[in-house]
Amino acid sequence: MTRAAIVSSRRITGLSADVIAELIAEVGPLWHKQHQAKLASRPRKRAVGAGAKHQLVFVDRLLATLVHLRHAVTHDVLACWFGVDRSTITRAIGEVRPLLAERGCTISRGVRLRTLAEVIDHLGASGKTGIIDGTEIRVRRPAVGRKDRDKFISGKSKQNAVKTMVVTDGDGRMLFCSPAQHGSCADITHARQSGLVRLLEGGPAAEILADAGYQGLGAQTGGRVVTPPHRKFKKNAPDWYEEMHERQRKAHSSRRIRVEHGIAHLKTGGRWPATSAAAST
Repeated sequence: MTRAAIVSSRRITGLSADVIAELIAEVGPLWHKQHQAKLASRPRKRAVGAGAKHQLVFVDRLLATLVHLRHAVTHDVLACWFGVDRSTITRAIGEVRPLLAERGCTISRGVRLRTLAEVIDHLGASGKTGIIDGTEIRVRRPAVGRKDRDKFISGKSKQNAVKTMVVTDGDGRMLFCSPAQHGSCADITHARQSGLVRLLEGGPAAEILADAGYQGLGAQTGGRVVTPPHRKFKKNAPDWYEEMHERQRKAHSSRRIRVEHGIAHLKTGGRWPATSAAAST
């Protein structure tokens, strides 16, 4: 059942059933050859192939490795899924991952980012553009009598929620996810409480794209936070200004849309943080 569920849902491995079948056909013989060579390399009291068979066949070993690489699922969880011991999963991933790496299916170790300060330093040193946005997730209504009960009501969705501040790079890869705040906390307030203004004001020259909810941070950070252009004409604006403003607004939106992709991956991937702080590239 576990194997069928993983293969049938592309969201779990990021690969279609046809691609998984190709990996099995290509990597499977390499793993069996490696396994047989390991068995024949030491003195034995019984023939190769005798004794108990593997509880975790190669297909399951490959699927467990793919899930681990995509979602960083712990070995304990994978052991529960496949009904084996944790050490079996550890050994399986250690055997299959190098074979996938030789084929080109690998993950670059990159840079480990644990705090917002490390993210800002990384963006400044690499010259990459960061994108910031706040996102909410609905929660149960807090119990009666809780002092901060009303703070969970979001002004945007009019529901009980918690929100977090997400920072991605220009490609939508997650760099940082702040601890969760009450749903009533404004995006710009959350950014200030996280220390973003202080880090940018005296830190490297990093460009951070943001939506209109962060207007005002640009002046406080020396222009490092870039928000949509202000509307100078509230009434009776000339036609040329309407066209220019709309063009500038769309250009800014098209640059920062990748943060929405990062947030979507965070939520649909089942890794929403309750109070977590950082991710990695």
